[in-house]
Amino acid sequence: MRPNSRLITVAGLALTALLVATACSSAAATSSVAGATAAPVTIAEATGSVGVFLTGANGMTLYTFGNDTADTSACAGSCATNWPPLTAAAGTTVTGPSDATMAFGTTTRADGTVQVTYNHHPLYYFGGDSAAGDTKGQGKLGLWFVASPTGLLGTAASPSAAASPSAAASPSAAASSGY
Repeated sequence: MRPNSRLITVAGLALTALLVATACSSAAATSSVAGATAAPVTIAEATGSVGVFLTGANGMTLYTFGNDTADTSACAGSCATNWPPLTAAAGTTVTGPSDATMAFGTTTRADGTVQVTYNHHPLYYFGGDSAAGDTKGQGKLGLWFVASPTGLLGTAASPSAAASPSAAASPSAAASSGY
C-alpha cells in the first residue's frame, strides 16, 4: 500500500468514527428528550361577579369560544392574538379543581400547538384581562364566556345546547374579526 493510500484510509476511518460517535450521542439526546415528561398544567377556579369560573396561570380567567367545535379551535390569527389559547407541551397532564364535573384534555391546533380543553371546549385567555380574576371578556360578541366548572358553554346556554360544543352559536362577521 502506498503512503498516500494509508493516509486516506486512516483519515476515512477517523471520519467514520467521528460520524458514528456523533450519531450515537444524537440518538441518546433524542431518546432522553422523547422520554421527558411535560410539566403538568393545573387549572384552578375563582369566584367573581359572573359566578365561579376556571383560571389558568397566575389566576387569569379562562374562556370558551362559541364558534369552536368539539376539540377544534376556530380562533386563529388575530383572534388568537386577542384570545391567546391555553397551550401545553404534548403529553401534558391537565388537572383541575375537585368540583370540575367534566374531563380536562388537550387537542392539537391547526398550527400544531397543543391546546388545553375542558369538556372538549378549547380554553383561552383574554388579552383585555390585566389582573387575576378579571372577566372583561365575558359575553364578548355573544360568543366568549368564562369557562365554567360545570363544563357548560356560556352562561345563558341551555344544558342540552351547552353540553355539545358543536351546538354553539354560528359564526358572524364580528366573530371572524377575532375580537
